[in-house]
Amino acid sequence: MRKDIKAGATFPDYVLPDHTRTPRRLSDIQGDQLMILVLTRGFFCPKDRQHMLELVRFHPQFVVGYTQIVTITTDDWHTTNNYRQQTAANWPFLYDEERVVQQDLEIKEYTDTMHDVMIPHTVVLGRGLRVSRVYNGYYYWGRPSMAELHGDLRELARQTYRDWDITDPALREKWERGDKSDFYPYGDNSISMEGLMLEMAGAVDQYAGRADGAH
Repeated sequence: MRKDIKAGATFPDYVLPDHTRTPRRLSDIQGDQLMILVLTRGFFCPKDRQHMLELVRFHPQFVVGYTQIVTITTDDWHTTNNYRQQTAANWPFLYDEERVVQQDLEIKEYTDTMHDVMIPHTVVLGRGLRVSRVYNGYYYWGRPSMAELHGDLRELARQTYRDWDITDPALREKWERGDKSDFYPYGDNSISMEGLMLEMAGAVDQYAGRADGAH
């Protein structure tokens, strides 16, 4: 992984086609939520499929925890759809046949002389694509367990939401006087409840839309 892709950095805002062949921008998919980005070898890899199944089981917690998840693969469109369907993943899969991400992030798996894939990585992102943590999954045990992701997201959410501890008397005072600016998603400076429900539903066409152009 490129040395500058580390905690505190902003992850590149790639534009790639998804499993419906619609171009999507990472920041549009993320919206105002936290995000887990999975860079995968592809459908052929049993390690990647196993980890994807763990993420699928955990996905309902991502939803209620205001966290998006996106997979990027170097598979073609048809194989990408097989990958998504056969793991029952219910989130966007972006495909990168031109290896833009692989080359830009310097993660070509040079030990695989057949498939020209990416070294698997899982990237935990805060709002604005801010990198919180990067896991190198070349070996299976380098990938995060769901307990580790839970811990990462707990800390990231604590840093993100000013109303994390609503037992704070100062927060209660603000609420009672009608100042909801520190409360998610109730403040005028926050996403609308309708927008939040669309994000949680994974309604990418409605809240993110089509991204034209490439990074």
